[in-house]
Formats: sequence, structure tokens, C-alpha cells
Amino acid sequence: MPLTQEQKKQYKSIGHHLKPVLIVADNGLTEGVLAELERALSDHELIKIKVSILDREARLAAIAELCKSGKADLVQVIGKMALLYRKNFSANKQLSNVHRFK
Repeated sequence: MPLTQEQKKQYKSIGHHLKPVLIVADNGLTEGVLAELERALSDHELIKIKVSILDREARLAAIAELCKSGKADLVQVIGKMALLYRKNFSANKQLSNVHRFK
């Protein structure tokens, strides 16, 4: 289910204070990056990712592939930073960024 504008607004305000938990460099999307993406989304629900790819089209394609492989919704892209959200119904309240900042 896609995010509503109200949810996106709330998640953007939470995401402003987050540090990137995942950094994608010129090597692209390796197995390690995808495994860490899965772990981060299941733990935190809302994560910030830094994609350090210089070419804009390649960077946006990498972000789209991250969303697809992680089954996550894209909340926002600003420059090299992306904010991704995936609902976890059994999330740990102490780890989840959504529950901690409500």
C-alpha cells in the first residue's frame, strides 16, 4: 500500500534527524549491501541511505533497485540521500525509528 502524503510528511520530519545506516559506494548493490538493507529495514522500519554514485541516473536507478529488493516505499530523495520505509508489524519499539520519534 503506498504511503499517504500525511505519512510521508511525518516520516520526512523523523528522517531529518537520522544518520545514514547504509552507504552505497561505486561498487553498487552487492550481496552485503542488500543483506544490510534487509536487516536495517526489519530493525528500524525507517532508514536513511547515502548513495555515493556520481551519475544522477545511475544513482536514481540504484535507489529504485534498493526499494524493489527491500520491498520498501520511497519516502524522499534529496541529492545523494534516500529515505526508505517498510512496515514491520513485529518491530522492536526500542529500535524502530517510527515508534521512537512518535
